[in-house]
Formats: sequence, C-alpha cells, structure tokens
Amino acid sequence: MTDKNDKQRVLYLPGEMPPQEPEQLPALDDMTPREIVIELDKYIIGQTPAKRAVAVALRNRVRRQKLAPELAEDILPKNILMIGPTGVGKTEIARRLARLAGCPFVKVEASKYTEVGYVGRDVESMVRDLVENAIDMIREEKLDEVAERAEQTAEERLLDLLLPPPSYTLPTPQSGSAASTSAGPVPIFSGRDSAASSAPTDEAHRMEQYARTREKLRAQFRDAKLDTRMVEVEVRERSMPAFEIVSSQGVEEMDLNIRDALSNFFGQSKKKRKMTVADAYEYLIQEEENKLIDMDQVTRMAVDRAEQMGIIFIDEIDKIAGRESGHGPDVSREGVQRDILPIVEGTTVNSRYGLIRTEHILFIAAGAFHVSKPSDLIPELQGRFPIRVELTSLTEMDFVRILTEPKNALIKQYAALLETEGVKLTFGDDAIAALAKFAAHVNSQTENIGARRLHTIMEKVLDELSFEAPELKKKTIRIDAEYVQKQLADIIKNQDLSRYIL
Repeated sequence: MTDKNDKQRVLYLPGEMPPQEPEQLPALDDMTPREIVIELDKYIIGQTPAKRAVAVALRNRVRRQKLAPELAEDILPKNILMIGPTGVGKTEIARRLARLAGCPFVKVEASKYTEVGYVGRDVESMVRDLVENAIDMIREEKLDEVAERAEQTAEERLLDLLLPPPSYTLPTPQSGSAASTSAGPVPIFSGRDSAASSAPTDEAHRMEQYARTREKLRAQFRDAKLDTRMVEVEVRERSMPAFEIVSSQGVEEMDLNIRDALSNFFGQSKKKRKMTVADAYEYLIQEEENKLIDMDQVTRMAVDRAEQMGIIFIDEIDKIAGRESGHGPDVSREGVQRDILPIVEGTTVNSRYGLIRTEHILFIAAGAFHVSKPSDLIPELQGRFPIRVELTSLTEMDFVRILTEPKNALIKQYAALLETEGVKLTFGDDAIAALAKFAAHVNSQTENIGARRLHTIMEKVLDELSFEAPELKKKTIRIDAEYVQKQLADIIKNQDLSRYIL
C-alpha cells in the first residue's frame, strides 16, 4: 500500500514490477538446520543447544510435508521445554523462529490461565488466539497481492470525486405527460435535425476535454499537490452497539459470536463525510481491498496453517509446576496442567471458525525453574515435552556481543534514536566493555535478569544525554569508559541503591 506521507506516489502498470525488497530470505524449504541457526544468530547471542533444537523441529515440519498423507498424519511434532533464567533469550528464540518460518505464533503465560470452574481465561483460548493471528497473517498476504489493483481502482474513484464524469442526458419527463411513455432518459440532442447531426461532434469534443483535464488531475494527485483539498466521500458506519456476554464458553467467544449473529440485523449505515484527498485515498484503498479479498478463503487457509504450522509459546510454565497445596490461591495450579495436557497431546478446540485440531501444533514451553523443577510437572505433561534444552546464564563477554553483534543491538538502537535529533553518537570499545562489566556485576550482586539488565544500564548512562539532545551545540558525542564510570559509579558502590535503580 502506498504510504500517504510519501511526497511522490508510484503506481505500477500491470506489466511492470515493483523493485524487490533488499535481503530476501531463502524459502523455508531450502533452509537447512545450520542455516536456520545462522539466521537466529543474527539476533540472539549464544544458547546454541536451544537454537539447534528449534532448528531441527522446524526442519522436521518441512520433511513431514514431503511425506505421503497417511504417514504424515501420524508424525507429531516433538515439543520443546526450555529451562533457563529470565532474560537469556527463550522468548526471543521462539519469536524469531516463527517470524523466520512465516508461521502463526502466539505467546501466552501459563500463570494467566485457570482450570475449568474458576474465573479467568481457559486454556483453549490460546488456540483461538493462534487462529486469529493466522487470519491476520493470511489477510496481510492477500492484501499484498491485491494492493496494486486496489490502488489503481481507488485512484480512479478519487478522480471521479474530484472531476465527476459529464452527463449528456435530460431527466425523464414527469409521469402523466405525453412523453412519459418513452423508455428511459431523453437524449439532450434529440431535438432538431441540425442539433442531432452536431451531437456526436460536440460529445466527442467534451469527452476529449474531460479526459485531458482528468489526466492533469491524475498527475497533480501523484505529485501530492492535491493532498489538502477536501472531497466528500460516502463512508460506511457500523451502527451495532458494543456489548459483552460472559458465559461458560468465555467472554471472547460469546462476544464475537453474538456480534456476528446480529450484524445483519443492525446493518450498516452510509453517510457522506468530508475529508482530505490523502485521507480519502487511504479510505478508498481499504474499501477496495476488502472487496477484492475473499474472507472465506482466508479463513480456510488460516485454519489449515494454524493446524499444520502454528507455534504456541507457553511462558512461565514453572509457575504452575507446584503440586496441590490444598489451600490458598495456588489450589488450581495442577488443574491448569491437566487442562493444558489435552491441548498439547492433541484435541479439537471449538472456535468461531470451526473445529481446530491441535495434533500438529508445535508447543514450546519455557520457565526459569528457580523454585520448582521440571519433574514437579505432572508426569503426563512431562512426557509431552520430550526435547529439553537448558539455556545458560549470560557472561560478561556475552553482554559485549549482545551490545554490538545483533542486527537490533542496543547501541545501534540508541544511536539511531539520537540521530533523529542530529546527534551522532558513538561508543568506544572501552565503553562497551565497561557497560558489560557493570551489567554482569549487578546481575551477580542482585537479581539476575539477564540481558534486560543492559536496558536499565543504558537508560541510566544516556539519561542526561537523551534529555539534552535537542539543545546540544556539540552534535558529535563519543561515549568512553570514563563517562560510563561517572554515570554509574555512585549507584554501583551502593548495593542497596542499585537494587532499586538498576
């Protein structure tokens, strides 16, 4: 879709191809496990065993698709349990894996669910969320396919609003008159013979003049010279009121089903609204895209992709690993495990899009397991996570690599942010080493929160600079170890203070 903030709009004719996006990733079918690990290395430092485990799981999905259907049906994914402290990359590995494979992905926290009979979300909602994400993914893919046609049609509709097509007919005579028996409108040139003979010439001249004017408007519109002009557009407004119904099925399901059932009853009203040409163009594009997309097909494809390629990441599974205590708020923890078990084993979940099978969804569970142990999970659930990988705590050298190597490294992010203010920010090697040393020291003295410690330290180091950046006269700043020491020395010395600030 063309960005409305662009100064120059570019529309491609049917025979033309838009420029390709840089750095296209190879197709998933062509990626070996080693190549998958290399792609993950661009964003996550270390944790090679976990990367290898998810790479093999992803490759097995590709292998399964090449088998005969009767054999492929019996091959179930090998779910993964990641064990390691917070902030070492468990969630990021799963998220990057799903993005790399183009799979529907949803991250949930096990501690948010309750067993049946308690107030809260039921575990089946994680599967429904996965299908919703799959629908959004398929819809975006379809939008890319129809974007060019939608933009062209929206442009023509917008030009019709700016310059309505000429009309060459008179209104139909009033009922009861002698001419009312004629079928349809009366041509404006149906008078004398001389006027009738000159009608084709006049009409051709007017159409030629209209076409020239329309092309001039098209050129001005593509040059963004008409963006502030006001036009009147007919928009649709849903008049259905918002409401929720709480039932045993859950708030989200009943709410959506009732809305769908009553949408036809309430209907949609249309009214004309004035807006700028730029806003009208965006609205018309969205309207045309909705006309071109078959949502029934999108839903069918999304359900199939969620069932065959979906990934559900269950975080904080250690929080429900304790046994029944018989009292207190943790009484339902083992009940949540029992409810999760059939979802992971393979069952059928009812949703507004039909029945969703979970046999071939890949489940990745993660937890720190500081208090509890994986063996504290019920045996049936342990058996459904046959692959277990342990993620190690981050060292000082890991922090140095995290600050510099990933594509989205923190130093690159802060440099880009301050560059918007005209400030060129650079970090010396000694500064990076000092930041990593401080992060490792604070993690060892207080709670170990892994790489997240770097966020708090970077914010503290650059707090003064970020505040004064718009007013700085010196636009080139180099951060060295002395500057880092100056900003953090007092806090590091006072261990009690560092607990609250870092």
